[in-house]
Amino acid sequence: MEHLTKTQFILLVLLVSFVTSIVTGIVTVALVSQGESGGPIQTIQRVIERSVGVPTPTPVIENPPATQEELIVNIAKNVTPAVVSIVATKDVPVIEEFLINPFEDFVIPQYRQRGTQKQQFSLGSGFLVSADGLLVTNRHVVEDTSAEYSVVMNDGKRLSAKVLALDPLKDIAVLKVEGENFPFIPLGSSDNLRVGQSVIAIGNALGEFQNTVSVGVISGLSRSIVALGAASGPERLQQVIQTDAAINPGNSGGPLLDITGRAIGINTALAQGAENIGFALPINSVRKAVEDVKAFGKVRYPFLGVRYLIINPALKAERKLPVDYGALITAGPGDLAVLPDSPAKKAGLQQGDIILEFDGARVDSDHALGDLIASKRIGDKVRLKILREGKEIILETTLEERAK
Repeated sequence: MEHLTKTQFILLVLLVSFVTSIVTGIVTVALVSQGESGGPIQTIQRVIERSVGVPTPTPVIENPPATQEELIVNIAKNVTPAVVSIVATKDVPVIEEFLINPFEDFVIPQYRQRGTQKQQFSLGSGFLVSADGLLVTNRHVVEDTSAEYSVVMNDGKRLSAKVLALDPLKDIAVLKVEGENFPFIPLGSSDNLRVGQSVIAIGNALGEFQNTVSVGVISGLSRSIVALGAASGPERLQQVIQTDAAINPGNSGGPLLDITGRAIGINTALAQGAENIGFALPINSVRKAVEDVKAFGKVRYPFLGVRYLIINPALKAERKLPVDYGALITAGPGDLAVLPDSPAKKAGLQQGDIILEFDGARVDSDHALGDLIASKRIGDKVRLKILREGKEIILETTLEERAK
């Protein structure tokens, strides 16, 4: 599988909040209704109304917001039914204390398990993305296969939830609750986000402060981070959105919205020891996961089949390479740089080759090979510009489905 190293490491804490009680509330979102009068705020509001993911008509607001602040207030107020709290129920051991008296002068406390009991934990947030009950959250929120999951709606109703798929590469999970005509949040696009753009984060902060809304801006784009705290271990996340909108434990899986009320990200992690540095996965990755689950019942990724290092000036100097960009095909002791029967092997790639371009896109620290591959579809035919022994050559291959 593709291997990335020498990326920027940021110590993070994944946003999981464990609360050992039944969660009675949640944070949810809905979209602003249409105003009648003109002006820039009313224009934005009409865009919102057309994108509303609520299957029943929303009432017209008699006095449309005159400022962006009022617009954000209305988004926070009216979009609440689509964000849920995610609760896990699992059997935990019951430990009891007993005393032994080996000597007459004193007793020694001892502990033993006395059966098990079901216990509930509030894990994080999620949000509905379709009227038929599909919802998304972070993979680390629902990765415990021994637990049963449910969601608590804004009105307190609790529904059983089935985990349909866990994304094998990104911190995304797709779940399903039974029912119809659910309010949902329309998905926006993360292609044209801008630093400084206003955003709204909503979630079940710390597992107890329901309906928590925070407002900020996009502070950075295309960040590479290593997130700690998941049960499965550290996780490398690429191309994430950085925001100063306050994100807290329990916000995991909640939406990051733009000022039209569309989801542009899914809140995932925060920087430990920093103030107002949080991260969200781009919504286009979430859309892909949802579409894959609808079509194939799982999240699928295209596969090339090489292990590599992204070349930068430091690696160029260390390995005495002829270029300071590209992906050097290499592997550690006992590993194969080019996997057998893979598209890379079929194309003729070899250990020591440097992939300079992937289907016309330059490969470098800002455009990692793994991200370029993930942007394609299974079955796509791609051209690779390779540097081999000082000569540039062009190879072609067809991407296949990545095995788990």
